[in-house]
Amino acid sequence: MVSQDEIGPAWLKPLLKANYFHTCTIHGDSNKSECNMYCLDCMGSNALCSYCLTNHKHHRLVQIRRSSYHNVVRVNEIQRYLDISCIQTYIINSAKIVFLNERPQPRPGKGVTNTCEICGRSLLDSFRFCSLGCKLNGIRRGDEELTFTLKAKTNEYWDDESSTPKKKKRRDEKVTFGFRHLNIEEGDGDTYKSEEAAMMIYSMSPDTPPIYNHNNSNRRKGIPHRAPF
Repeated sequence: MVSQDEIGPAWLKPLLKANYFHTCTIHGDSNKSECNMYCLDCMGSNALCSYCLTNHKHHRLVQIRRSSYHNVVRVNEIQRYLDISCIQTYIINSAKIVFLNERPQPRPGKGVTNTCEICGRSLLDSFRFCSLGCKLNGIRRGDEELTFTLKAKTNEYWDDESSTPKKKKRRDEKVTFGFRHLNIEEGDGDTYKSEEAAMMIYSMSPDTPPIYNHNNSNRRKGIPHRAPF
């Protein structure tokens, strides 16, 4: 028996079953009262409109969209909270999206070699499911290779000796090359705390280009003389 933690977060099933794109019962007289936002922290049965969001500050929210009468969510929003590997993604209006629920396809097209393991939707060869819901059903079947749990971030970006990112550290090393006791701090803006820093900024400016003598360039050539026979 697969445990709830292995299946996915507690908000996943309510997200898939929530009612979207209806008029908000509280703000129905206002513009933009269509409910297309979902709060992952509150896990309600209904979506939220833009006016409801004032009561959900600092909550995790995702926006649900429509494509071919099906609910979708952008990949860059949902992948912060879920591992969406094995699910085919699509590009709609220049944005990569993933479908929420299954989309049965009774007659796959000719030449189709791969279909969704749950609903039979035609897929590219590198994918197993067409939606979040189909992957959820795949996990429920007991497939140990599937998970919605995000993997821990690797330490490649972070320095082993401190919490300073390696990229930032390399940037500082590059900036301070050739200067001693240089103290640079980064906040809302760069603050340089020594005269050497000011000298560094001055020295980093491009050199003055060489003076070009335009008089020589405008000098006309002399009249050519034919060589004697």
